[in-house]
Amino acid sequence: MSQEAVGDLRASVGYALKHAAVALRSGMDAVLRPLDLTTSQYSCLEVLAQRPGLSNAELARATFVTRQAMNGVLRGLQERGLVTRPAAAPHGRALPTELTAAGCEHLRAASAAVRAVERRMLAPLDEAQQRRLRDDLAACAAALTANQDPDGGEPS
Repeated sequence: MSQEAVGDLRASVGYALKHAAVALRSGMDAVLRPLDLTTSQYSCLEVLAQRPGLSNAELARATFVTRQAMNGVLRGLQERGLVTRPAAAPHGRALPTELTAAGCEHLRAASAAVRAVERRMLAPLDEAQQRRLRDDLAACAAALTANQDPDGGEPS
């Protein structure tokens, strides 16, 4: 059984992508820290601004964390008055989450800070290159997730 080696990491797309992701996360962490937000908390606020009323499980999927991790994220945001969830589910078991006015205000500052990091990251690329990068990354993600089950694993 033959296995192909990754080879020179400088030529590895996966390695370059991971390096960029770590650099982006580090930049986001740095600008969110003064706002007393983690990247996961910021992501949750951003998703809720665009899709209010999502459940814990839906938020976890949208922000790439586990449901258990999302419980902690939501608890922290709710304790700070940035999100609200009903004490009981209006129907079924899901508790829909929404931003509060304070959450919207906090998100405005966080979004501006994160957007500045993204602009710095993309500065070497012109608009067409940025669009191409976005499209290429989406195509790569789609190629790897096309045959996965909804829980993120390979189909059986």
